[in-house]
Amino acid sequence: MVDLTRRNLMEKSVAAAVGASVAGSSVAGASASEIDESNTDGAPSVIGGELKRFANTAFGAEVTGPYVFDDGVLLFSNQHPAEDNLRGFKNPGVGYFSGFNFNLDGNGDNDDFDELTIPTTEKDRRQIRSSEGEYTYLIKGRDRINNGKELLGVTQTPDDTNVTLENFEGTQYGAAATNPDCNQFVPTNEQGTEGYLYTNWENSPGNVTRVPLEKNGDEWEADLKNAVNLANTEELRALGGTRINCYGDKTPWGTMVSSEENYAHPRVTFTNTVGDIVENGGEGLTGACQFWNRPNPMEVSSSEWSDEYNGGVYTQGAFALAGVEFLAYYLGAQQVNQGDDENTQRPIDDIYPNPYRYGYHLEFRERDGDVPEPIKHYVMGRASWEAPDFQNDHKTVYGCSDGDSKGIYKFVADEEIDHYDDPIDVAGTLYAPKITNTEETTADPRSSPATTNLEVEWIPLGHASNGELEAAIAEYDDVTQADYLQAHAESQGWRNSANSDNPDDGKDKQNAQEKLQQAIEEADREVIKNGNQNYITNEEIVEWASQWEERGHDGVDDGLKHIPFLETRAAAKEIGASIEFNKAEGVDSAPDADDEGGSYIYFGISEFNDDLADETGDIQMDRVDGGVVYRAEIESGYDVSTLEPVIVGPDFTDGATDADDALRNVDNVYVMQDGRVLCCEDGFGESQRSYPNDCLYVYAPE
Repeated sequence: MVDLTRRNLMEKSVAAAVGASVAGSSVAGASASEIDESNTDGAPSVIGGELKRFANTAFGAEVTGPYVFDDGVLLFSNQHPAEDNLRGFKNPGVGYFSGFNFNLDGNGDNDDFDELTIPTTEKDRRQIRSSEGEYTYLIKGRDRINNGKELLGVTQTPDDTNVTLENFEGTQYGAAATNPDCNQFVPTNEQGTEGYLYTNWENSPGNVTRVPLEKNGDEWEADLKNAVNLANTEELRALGGTRINCYGDKTPWGTMVSSEENYAHPRVTFTNTVGDIVENGGEGLTGACQFWNRPNPMEVSSSEWSDEYNGGVYTQGAFALAGVEFLAYYLGAQQVNQGDDENTQRPIDDIYPNPYRYGYHLEFRERDGDVPEPIKHYVMGRASWEAPDFQNDHKTVYGCSDGDSKGIYKFVADEEIDHYDDPIDVAGTLYAPKITNTEETTADPRSSPATTNLEVEWIPLGHASNGELEAAIAEYDDVTQADYLQAHAESQGWRNSANSDNPDDGKDKQNAQEKLQQAIEEADREVIKNGNQNYITNEEIVEWASQWEERGHDGVDDGLKHIPFLETRAAAKEIGASIEFNKAEGVDSAPDADDEGGSYIYFGISEFNDDLADETGDIQMDRVDGGVVYRAEIESGYDVSTLEPVIVGPDFTDGATDADDALRNVDNVYVMQDGRVLCCEDGFGESQRSYPNDCLYVYAPE
């Protein structure tokens, strides 16, 4: 049974999870470790280099989407800032630092800028400050684009209705166009002065925008007239659209990759396994994905629902069921809940999103015409992806899955990914991590993350192609909310009455609601006990694991080969992989990194607590709520086997003297071509700092 202290801290608002100004529904924040925060040795510290603060965000905003142009100009996103910030800093958008260029031809030191002072006044905290240059907006959420036909960052239904809280009743993961995240610039000329800025919008329905940029003199300008929301194109809608587009990467072959942070994918809560549910039933163990097609799925995130149905334990990932019904409307479903002041439980029974179409790395390849080709790489696994890192062998990809009790993963393609004639044929092997130096990571007394490397072996989960997995995913395309009740409720009287648009009188309407509510309660209890029979079953995952252990990853039955790609976390946990990382939020390497020695991949772990600091599993070290940045030397074949700590954040018991100048809750990491690492924060108002703002730091390794 999960420690109930986790649930107490997780019952927070959407704002806690995706930013202080986000609106839309209730969401969970961070969970609690079984081990109390203490004075951990080496926290905070910077090992083997120098860390300098370059900028702080405006109040309420994270530092997201850093990108450095070839000329050394930095941009990042002002994600979900507070609405009462000074001047334009209340606007979510993307801007660059005019008047400053990193010296990328130097020695990789931090001598090209002075350190920014901490924000000490209300004015400091209500704007973006930097030690050099001036933050200048390129684009803002809801700018008019595409000849005035769309709003930047806002998805639309097939009939061009904006999918916003103004137009639909229900829940949305972050108000539309408030959460710009990853930015990647794809040049279209040799000088790198013209091209497309791709920007993720971390909402559900999700979005990626493409805006033409041009450099005039020393300044950059955006062409909003010819900008597009790629989510509203036929090409991306045909893939089911996208959701919660977080960070991403630019591939060695020059394409933008957007990662879907599908937090709603967990089948099991925290440290549990699917085998535990099959053996003991799922009360207190069942994760959010099992309620994907429940009518009004966000109800399972409430404490009242958890108390009555799920043993008082928070359903992991339930907060990210926000926006699933809006995703159905984006795909063209009938708007069943309009005219009510709240989201109803009336089932959507015509068009509904397939859960196995979300939670992937999404590549955009330029081609002749106005719209790039969107490609979802199913072979790289399904998770709450924060970021990928594509290596220069064009085959190897590392990925970080954000959230509690999650994994870092590796994928290796059979051939160079960009050399496949058709991306649907991309094939390869997916790997999960196994921490092997358990004598150090489970030592008594506990080891400090500041002084302990993590030794990793990579366990092969399976081999497949995008095409094989697309065929398996398509099996679930026609599942709706009505199927949730049809498959799991004994009472079926809800069907005719619940879908009647004009009940004869109030009594009939009350009757219909009572029958529907009874069916939902029955279905919920059945799903908790035995799993959602509309999708991959618990028994199939357990059977896959059994065959994997007996025959190896390439010996399982053909009908089960898709399991580790569509249920990556559940499958990896079932075979004993070390799925214990908490908020793995960054992974990157230098553009010219190779496997000849001396090149590194950096991994950002935003919080070193929970499953990393509990009393189970392969890692049971001291807790550091401020997180850790690891680096791993790239070995032959683009493998990594040792994660060594280079930056350790503060304990949240540390006072301002220690916390004010320490990197805490690292989010995106971005390695510049001179080897320096941009370290972005996502910990608004946490720790004992004297100020709440997130900051951008630059780490210069020795």
